[in-house]
Amino acid sequence: MTRGRIRAKLRRSQLYTFACLRPHVNETEGSVQGCPRVIYCNQPHMHKKRPLKYCTNYISTTKYNFFSYFPKALFEQFNRVANIYFLIAALLSVTPLSPFSPVSMLLPLAIVVGVSMAKEALEDWRRFMQDKEVNARKVSVHVGNGVFSYKPWEKIQVGDIVKVEKDQFFPADLLFLSSSYEDGICYVETMNLDGETNLKVKRAMEATSPLNEDEAFKEFTGTVKCENPNPSLYTFVGNIEYDRELYAIDPSQILLRDSKLRNTAHVYGSVIFTGHDSKVMQNATTSPSKRSGIEKKMDKIIFILFAILVLISLISSIGFAVKINYQTPQWWYLKPKETDVYFNPVKPLVPGLAHLVTALILYGYLIPISLYVSIEIVKFLQAIFINQDISMYDDESGIPAQARTSNLNEELGQVDTILSDKTGTLTCNQMDFLKCSVAGTAYGVSPSEVELAAAKQMAIDLEEQNREIANAKHKNSGSEIELETVITSNDGNDFKRRIKGFNFEDSRLMDGNWLKEPNVDTLLLFFRILAICHTAIPELNEETGNLTYEAESPDEAAFLVAAREFGFEFYRRTQSSVFIRERYPPKGQPVEREFKILNLLDFTSKRKRMSVIVRDEDGQILLLCKGADSIIFDRLSKNGRMYEEATTKHLNEYGEAGLRTLALAYKQLDESEYSAWNSEFQKAKSSIGADREATLEHVSDMMEKDLILVGATAVEDKLQKGVPQCIDKLAQAGLKIWVLTGDKMETAINIGFACSLLRQGMKQICITALNSDSVGKAAKEAVKDNILMQITNASQMIKLERDPHAAYALIIEGKTLAYALEDDMKHHFLGLAVECASVICCRVSPKQKALVTRLVKEGTGKTTLAIGDGANDVGMIQEADIGIGISGVEGMQAVMASDFSIAQFRFLERLLVVHGHWCYKRIAQMVIIKDFPT
Repeated sequence: MTRGRIRAKLRRSQLYTFACLRPHVNETEGSVQGCPRVIYCNQPHMHKKRPLKYCTNYISTTKYNFFSYFPKALFEQFNRVANIYFLIAALLSVTPLSPFSPVSMLLPLAIVVGVSMAKEALEDWRRFMQDKEVNARKVSVHVGNGVFSYKPWEKIQVGDIVKVEKDQFFPADLLFLSSSYEDGICYVETMNLDGETNLKVKRAMEATSPLNEDEAFKEFTGTVKCENPNPSLYTFVGNIEYDRELYAIDPSQILLRDSKLRNTAHVYGSVIFTGHDSKVMQNATTSPSKRSGIEKKMDKIIFILFAILVLISLISSIGFAVKINYQTPQWWYLKPKETDVYFNPVKPLVPGLAHLVTALILYGYLIPISLYVSIEIVKFLQAIFINQDISMYDDESGIPAQARTSNLNEELGQVDTILSDKTGTLTCNQMDFLKCSVAGTAYGVSPSEVELAAAKQMAIDLEEQNREIANAKHKNSGSEIELETVITSNDGNDFKRRIKGFNFEDSRLMDGNWLKEPNVDTLLLFFRILAICHTAIPELNEETGNLTYEAESPDEAAFLVAAREFGFEFYRRTQSSVFIRERYPPKGQPVEREFKILNLLDFTSKRKRMSVIVRDEDGQILLLCKGADSIIFDRLSKNGRMYEEATTKHLNEYGEAGLRTLALAYKQLDESEYSAWNSEFQKAKSSIGADREATLEHVSDMMEKDLILVGATAVEDKLQKGVPQCIDKLAQAGLKIWVLTGDKMETAINIGFACSLLRQGMKQICITALNSDSVGKAAKEAVKDNILMQITNASQMIKLERDPHAAYALIIEGKTLAYALEDDMKHHFLGLAVECASVICCRVSPKQKALVTRLVKEGTGKTTLAIGDGANDVGMIQEADIGIGISGVEGMQAVMASDFSIAQFRFLERLLVVHGHWCYKRIAQMVIIKDFPT
C-alpha cells in the first residue's frame, strides 16, 4: 500500500466522459415503476416503523444461533445412520425389554453426539468471532447539525449519512453523494465482491457532488425510491428527489458493502441497503454439506452390520418362540401357567417379538459406537496440526494454512484429480513489462519463464543426445554442445535496482538510445500512448520520494512504469489535463508537457479496448487507443497497416512465450470532425432509455476506426514460487491435473510448459470448434458432429498407442467446451480427458468451471479437488469434493467458500501428501476398509 496524498483534482465532465454512463437531466415522472423501497436520506428516524422498518446492519455468517443451535446441531448429528441406530437402541434400553442398565447405552451416545456437537460449536464460534470483528468496525456517521462521530457498523441504519475515509471498507450499500475530489469521483477496489484487482471509478450524483464538507449535510435531505434488495452486483433501479427535483440513480453511483475506498481522501454516502439486504450478503451462498468418502463408506458398513444384527436377532427370537411353544410347558419350575406378555407358551409369537427387541439391544455392540468418537478426535487434532504447520506458513504475507472444516481431512489423502485456476493461483497476478514491438521492430531481450523452461528442457535433451553420441563413439572427449545461458546471473548485476512492473532489457531503447533508432517519431508516439492512454492516478511515496501508480489493472500500472523508465513520466493529473515529464538525454533537463483530455472511452470486457482523445500543446487533436490485437486490427485504415504483418508475427511470438499482449494505435483528428462527433457523443450521453449504452457504444465505434498501427506490448504474469516443482511432484504421484483458465489458448499452453504441466515430447490434442457465423440449428449440429469426431479420433489414437510411456495433453477452449458439456457428448469428452495426463480448458467462464468439476466428480466417481483464489472460482470450489482457497490478492470469496485455505499453490503438496495421507491412514486403520486405495 503506497503512502502519501493524491494531489490531483479531477473533473468528471471532461475526463471520464464515456465511463459516466448515467443521465444527469431531471426526471418529472415521479417514482420509478417497480421501486417499492422508500428511503429518507439523513432522516434515519423515519425508518423505525413498518413498512419503512428495514433490517439492521448486523450480519451473521454462522450456521447456528443461541436458539437454533441444539435443534439444528442434533438434526445434523442424526443424519448419520449409526447415530440413528444408537438413538433407537438407547430409547429401547429404558424399556423392561432391555437386558442391562440404560446408562450403558445412553452414556456412549451422549459422548459421541456431544463431542461432535462441541466440535461444530467451536467451528461456528470462530465464525461468530469473525462476524463480531466485522460488526464492531467503526465508521463516521452524521449525528446532526453537520457533526460526524464514529459508530460501529452494526449501529448503522438505513438513511444514515456516512463518511468513509481512504482504505476503509464501505459498511453498507451506499448512494454516492460526494467526494473529496471536487468533480465527485472516487476509486473503489472490489476484490471481495468479484475477485477483480483493478480499481473501479465511481461517480457521485451531480446535484450532490458540491456537498464535500461535514457542515454541508446540516440541512441535507432527500427521498430515494428504489428496487428491493437483490443479488445483482451490476444493476440498480431507482431515483432520488432532492431540492424539489428528481434525478435518476445509475449503478455507478452505488458503493457496495465490502468494497474498499482507494486513492480518495473521503467520500460521503447515504445508506440504501443494510446487513443481509446488501448485495454482497444477498450473493453469499451457504457452502454445500460435504461428507468424506470414508464416512459414506462407514454408512454402508453400518447398513451391512445392522442387517447382520437383525438376522442374528431374528434367528434368536425364532428359537426363543419355538422353545416357549414346545418345551416351556414341561418346565414346571418356570411356572409356565403364570404367564405375561413376555412369557406365554399359549401365544409364543408375542414373546418372540419381545425377545427380538432384547436381542437387538444385547447384540448391539456389533456396531462400535466408540469408533465415531475416535474418528472425531483424530479429525479435530488433524485440523489443529494443519493450522499450526509452520511449513505451510507464508512468511511474505503472514498467512497460515487453515482447515475451515475438519470433516474432509482424510479426503486429502484420496485426491485423484486436481482442478486449478491459473491467474492468481499458479501465477502471481503481478505484471512485468517484458517486450514490445514498435514500427515493426521487436524490442526486449529478457526471456519469459516459458522460454526459460523450454531452454532448460532443450538443455536436458541436448545433454542426453551428447551422452548417446559419446557412448556410441566410445570416446572420452566426445563432441560437446555448449548452450549459451539464456539469462545472466544476477550476481554480476547486483548494482541494478529491481523495478516492480518492469523487467525490460534492451539497450536500443534504454537511456535515451531510442533517439538513434530509424523510427523515432513512431517510438515517441508509442511512449506517449503508454503515458497518456490510461485512467491511473499518480501518488507520491513519502518514504522513497518516487511516484507510484494506482491503476484499474496491473497491466496499466506496468505500462506507466515502462513509460517512466523510457523517459516519459506521468506525474500529475489536473481537472482536465495529464502532465508528462519527457526526458531527452542530449537536452539534459526534462521537458514538461501538458495534454488536455477531451474524452476518455473506457475499457470494458465487451469493447476490449480503451481510447483517449487529447489536445497536445500544438493544438493537434489525437485519438490514442490500446486494446486486443484482433479488435485493433479490424479498425485500422488502409494507410495504417504498414506494420501489421511484422507486428502480427511478433504478437504470435509473444503469445508462444506466455505473454499478455495489447496493440497500440492512434488517429489524427481535425477540429470539425471532432466537433461533429463530440456533439453526437454528448447527446448520446445525455439520453435516457434502455438503449442508451448501445447508442454510446455505437457513437464510440464511429470514432474508433481508420486507426494507424503503432506497435504492441507484451507483459508477463509471473508464476508463483515453487509451482513447477509442486506440479511435477503431484504428477509423479499419479494425480491428474486440470487447469481451467479464462486466458486464450496460446497463453494457456505456454503457461502449461512453464509450470511443468506440459512437457517436451508430450503429445497435444487440441479440440476446437468450426468457425461458423451461422446460428441455425443445422450449423450447430454440424459443429457438434465435428467436435464429436475430433474426440472420437483422439480416443482411438490413444487406444492404438503402442508406446507405454507416451503421454497426452488435452487442450480445449470454452466455445468448444460448451458443446462438449452437453448431455449427449459430455461422457465422450470425459472418457478422452481421463486418458490424458494433463487437461487445459481455456477461455472458460465461471459457470463452465463448475460444470467441468461436476462432470469429473460424478463421471469418474473419484475424489476431486478444486483450487482457486477469486470470486469466479467459487462455483468450482463448492462443486468439488474438496475446495481449497488461495489467500491471495483477489479478495476472500474463494477462501470463505473453501474447506481449506493456503497462501500459495506450492503448499498443496504438503497438505495432500503429509496431512492427507496421515489422517487417511489412521482413520482407515480404525474403520478397516480394505478396498480403499492406499
